[in-house]
Parts: sequence; C-alpha cells; structure tokens
Amino acid sequence: MVSRSTHDHKPLIYEVRGGVGESPVRPDGTLKVKGEFAYASDLWLDDALFGVTLRSPHPRARITGIDISGALEIPGVYAVLTHADVPGTKHYGLDHSDQPVLAIDEVRYEGEPVAVLAATDPHTARRAVGRIVVSYEELEPLTDARQAVFDSSVPPIHPDGNVVRNQPIRHGDPDTATAEVVVTAEYEVGMQDQAFLGPESGLAVPAADGGVDLYIATQWLHVDRSQIAACLGLPEEKVRLTLAGVGGAFGAREDLSMQVHACLLALHTGRPVRMMYGREESFFGHVHRHPAWMRYEHGATRDGKLVYVKATIVLDGGAYASTTKAVVGNAASLGAGPYEVPHVSIDAYGARTNNPPCGAMRGFGAVQACFGYESQMDALAEKLGLDPVEFRARNAVSQGSYLPTGQVIDSPAPLAEMLRKAAATPMPAARSTMELGELPGGYGNTTHGEGVRRGVGFGVGIKNICFSEGFDDYSTATVRLELVAGEPVATVHTAAAEVGQGLVTLQGQIVRTELGVEAVTIRPADTSVGSAGSTSASRQSYMSGGAVKAACEAVRAQVATLVGRAEPDIQLTGGKVVSATTGVVADLADVLADGAVEETAVFRHRPTVPLDPFTGQGDSHVQLALCVHRAIVDVDVELGLVKVVELAAVQDVGRIMNRESLEGQIHGGTAQGLGLALMEEIQVTDGRIRNPSFTDYLIPTILDMPPMRLEILEYADPHAPYGLRGAGEPPTLSSTPAIVAAVRAATGLPLRRIPIRPEHITQQ
Repeated sequence: MVSRSTHDHKPLIYEVRGGVGESPVRPDGTLKVKGEFAYASDLWLDDALFGVTLRSPHPRARITGIDISGALEIPGVYAVLTHADVPGTKHYGLDHSDQPVLAIDEVRYEGEPVAVLAATDPHTARRAVGRIVVSYEELEPLTDARQAVFDSSVPPIHPDGNVVRNQPIRHGDPDTATAEVVVTAEYEVGMQDQAFLGPESGLAVPAADGGVDLYIATQWLHVDRSQIAACLGLPEEKVRLTLAGVGGAFGAREDLSMQVHACLLALHTGRPVRMMYGREESFFGHVHRHPAWMRYEHGATRDGKLVYVKATIVLDGGAYASTTKAVVGNAASLGAGPYEVPHVSIDAYGARTNNPPCGAMRGFGAVQACFGYESQMDALAEKLGLDPVEFRARNAVSQGSYLPTGQVIDSPAPLAEMLRKAAATPMPAARSTMELGELPGGYGNTTHGEGVRRGVGFGVGIKNICFSEGFDDYSTATVRLELVAGEPVATVHTAAAEVGQGLVTLQGQIVRTELGVEAVTIRPADTSVGSAGSTSASRQSYMSGGAVKAACEAVRAQVATLVGRAEPDIQLTGGKVVSATTGVVADLADVLADGAVEETAVFRHRPTVPLDPFTGQGDSHVQLALCVHRAIVDVDVELGLVKVVELAAVQDVGRIMNRESLEGQIHGGTAQGLGLALMEEIQVTDGRIRNPSFTDYLIPTILDMPPMRLEILEYADPHAPYGLRGAGEPPTLSSTPAIVAAVRAATGLPLRRIPIRPEHITQQ
C-alpha cells in the first residue's frame, strides 16, 4: 500500500470504458492489484495525531469513576476525552438513537467505547490509553435473547425495554388449518462476522470555519454526516465527508464506528487525527449478523402441497438497536420463503441483550429465516417421500402469487424453472484419485477415503431489494457533458459508496450507453452532492443506476432542445446527435461548443408501506430476487470434516449489466453462505467474544471454495431501470441451506444448527 498526504493528494478520478452489458476493466482494479490504491487506512497528514479508543472489558457494568490524569501526564498526549466532552447529542443510531458516543454511566457490551485519546504516534497513544483508570461495578449480563423477549421478570437493559420489535405475520387461518403431514423443529444460527479485510479507519481534519472534513470508509455518507453533526453540535454543512478507499463492507460499515471519535479529537486538538482499528479491535468495533433461534411448524397434504406455516423467530440484536427493526421486518415478511402457503402465522422478535451489537450483514434477516424454512422443506419432502426439488417446484411462487403479507409478486418469478435448471445441471465426475486435496481435511492427511460419503442438497432463497416498509429511499446523481480538448466528456458525481462491488464501473457504463460518449469520468463520492442512500440491500445498481440514467436522460433532453428537436426523437451515439427519423442532426462537439450541459436527477422507486403491526399485511417491498443453489459435498463421517466439492447456482437478475462483476457477486455471496454453513461463528460466552482474530474466526479461503457452475436468467423487471434485479445478496441465502442439506444427505443427521461443527456430525 502507498501512504500519501492529503496535502498534495488528489482524490482518485476514474475513467470508465464500455457500456451496459459489457464487462470493461474496472478502473480501480489495477491500482488494487498493484497495491497503489489509497484505502482509508493509508491517508495521512504530516502533522496528524493518532487516535485510539479505550473499551470496556465487561459485557455489563456500572461506571463509578474515570481518572484520565495518568494518560495526560505522558508526553505527546494531546487529548483524552470522555462522554462529558461530547458537545452535542450524546447518543446516535441508524434507526433509534440509543448508542452513546462514549459510555456515560453504564457499559452494555464488552468492547463498548469509554474514552478516546489522541497522541503524536501510535505507540504513545496505546501506552497512554493503558493509563486511563476506569472504576466499574460489574452487573449480571443478559445474554439469552429468548429470555429477553419472553421473560417479563427480566429487568430491561434499556429504559424502553428489551424488545426492539415484534412483527407478526397473519395470513389465512393457521389455527384451524389441518394437514396430513406435519414437521416441527427448532433451528439456530450462530453470530457471523462480515470479516472485511480493511479495518475501520479514517482521517478527520479540522477546518477554518470551525467544521471538520472527514475522509472515511463507509457505506452511507449522508447518514454518517447527520449523526456526526448532531453529536458534534454542528450544522450539517460544517461536516463534510469524502469517501476514502473501502476494503470491503457487507453491512458492517452502515453503523458508525470511529467517525465521531476522530472528529471530536480533531476539533478538540485543532490537529488532523487518524484512527485505524487493529483486527481484534475491529471485531469489537462493528456490528455482526444477528444470531437466531427459530421454531418452525409446516403442514402439507399427502400429494405435497403446503397447507400452513407457523414460526417463531428470535433475533439477538445485542446491546443496541442498530438496524434490528428492519432485520426483524425482513425475517418476518420473508419467513415462509418463496412458496405459496394459504395459511401463515409468523412472529418475529428482535431482542436487546448484553451480547455484541448486531446489525446489517449481507442478506439482512432473510438469511436466518431461509435456513429455517429450507430445512423444513427438506424434512417435509423426506416425510412425504418426494424429491426435494419437485416438492419445492409444486409450491413455488410465480408472477401473480401472493406473499403472506398480501403483496402480489408483480414481476417475473421463474422459481420452478430455476429449480429444474439447478437439478439438471451436470454432476461433477466421481473422484478419480485419492489425492489429499480432493478429500475432507485436505492436505492434513486425515483420510484416504475411508468413512467419506457424498451428499447432494438444494437451497432456495428470496430476498427483498432496496429499502422497504415506506422508507424514503432515493438516490441523487449529477451528470455533466462538456468539451475537453475538443472531445465530448461526461462527468458523473454521486455520493454512492463503492465498497468493492463495481458501482464505479457501472455508473460509467450507464453514461456511455445513454450519452454515446467515449470518455466518462467518475468523481469521488462525497457529501457535496445529494444523498445516494446506503450501499446495502442490493440497491445501488437499482437506485444510483436509476439516478444516473435519469440524469443522462435530462442531459439528452437539454441537448435535444439545443438542436431544436423533441427529446423522444433524439439519441446520442458515437459523438453524434441522431434523430430517429432524419438521422444525424449534429456533432455533439459542435453542440457543446457554447458551454457545458449539466443536470441533476433524484430517482425514487415505487412507494412501499410499513407492515401492519398486528397482521403484517402490506406492500412492504420494492423488488424480490430469487436464487437456487445445488451443493455437492464429501463428508468424513468419522472425523466430522466436510469438503464442498461443487456448487451450482441459478439466479434471475432481470438484466445483466456487467457479467464479470455479476459473476463475482454470485461467487462472493456464495462464499459467505458457505462460511456460515460450515465455519464462521463469533464465539460468545457470557457476553464475551472468545475468538476476535482471523486465526480463530475462520473464513473460507481459496482452498475451501469449490468450482462453481452459474446459470444466469434475464427476466426483466418492468418496474426497474433496465429491468435489472439486485443480485449481491440472494446467493448468500440459498447457498447455506443447500450445503447443509448436502451434509444431511451424506450423514443422515438432522443438523439444525449452523455453522455445522465436527462434533455435530460425530457426536450423534
């Protein structure tokens, strides 16, 4: 990596070649491969101080005193701040402002920030933070989410209680419905980490106007700004954010981490302040995926038609609300899966506990529910003596089907076709050798084939795209068309966060398609342009893509006016202004000779409504996406080791915008689903994280990921720009239950908890 000073650092401006449907070279790709890309942790100024955080060692305790004098005595320490030094609102939060900037009178989870400190260098800062003395009175932590929800005798850990949200879904009459075949089971999902490679980091620079400039790795610049400004007691226009290089996100950068702390220290000292978490601190410094407990009951007829679903879903949100409310909404509304069920009763709960805070992670509530309902579909198919694919196909939703919320699926939903395509995918060849790399345990030489059994399993997932339940979800884009050195050049400016998904490339592709120019420049994302919303919920291609398209259309309309034509008659292509009726009207360069054309557009999707708090009815989702996985595994049933031999995915994406980026998203989402199925879990005991490192928290490597077969369908969504369908999250849903189903097939075990551990296979 290259460290650089922002005194002379010019933000990276990208040039993009290639239009919609192509796969141009990513403009940031070469820099990243060569180690020249400026991530947030690379930014520095010559006079910058280094900020560090003092965190609570207890999951729950009352603070009885803080003594900072020992830290202030160390030469090179410029500031030590506690909650008393927060000039504005002392709490923040995405949905509910319940999380203190710095702990006030109580800490509610291990690792909660208590004080921050700035010093001349990292060594001095870390030595000084160890001199801060905090006196605690330890309290009994609440760590059982079900107890938090259902035991009314448990004292609340927040004044407004331990239940963030209870969302019921009522459809039909499950209490009187009868079925010939019934399966009931309980399921658990462990706490997964987003495990991005670039830890939380940023650079805060105090400004002459009394404000602050923050260069930050985030997913949502404008919501960061509104929370930061409130805590600093500043008007939003005095808090300016610029997106720094982001080393992965997957939801964990939606919440604030060090943003307010760095800005507080910078304003207090009058010096720039850098902050960067180490890997262990990162595990404490961001939210994780909600662990879940679920109880499902499914009823079906003898000929394999679903009659009812009853479910209770409890999601552990940890110490603070974060996005738990929305996660509960997703788990509830999608909790019956992509199946037609006449009678549904679901109760989803989000709990507060003294466990680590949980919030957004790829799949966002739908992942947990998917493991539950897909496990049930396999259990029902087995009890009915039906092929699991055929059973799913008999009950699959299609265009015109109703969700349990009463919402009609009004765009293509070719689930039955997708299932049959997945089942028809050619099987991999049988093992031809006993090479160690082909066997469970790999090069650990644990087996030579004895005790190894093969299994095949399927999984289906349905995920909402964009923000739901009446959220004012929009994106803003500015597009400028001008002459540069005699050639037409388009410039795009949005606040949309590029976190590795390829959005920078896609924005350029849209502009080249709509305006027909070769050169497209992408300006850095910052808060000087209107909000683009969060890079989450698989929404940026839809929302910011829609905003860029709309801005291009407005530019094209202005060009049409300049040449005296009606906009519907005009296209811009190959640097020419072309009429659909008379051909070439003018050279674009000649039209732009008198000045640039610039337009800003705000794009909104069709409206949604909140779920009814008592029945769960309502058109709460913008768009729905489906993915089907087939997994093939080899299992050493004696040692409990699993090797995923192959994964096949069938996904409908509406319209392929960039095939290489799309395939990367499907591979990446699948890898995180594999991790949840077999290896990834933050181990929490009595509110304490036991494995905050990549040594002990295991994520899939290239040796764990198998070959993948992809079949990508394009059934356009008539409501979406270009007909596209958000694609980054659905593979994370369906890959997990497919892998677990394959392990069940190989072992004959029920396996109702993920991730599957060796002892789950061997100690039966």
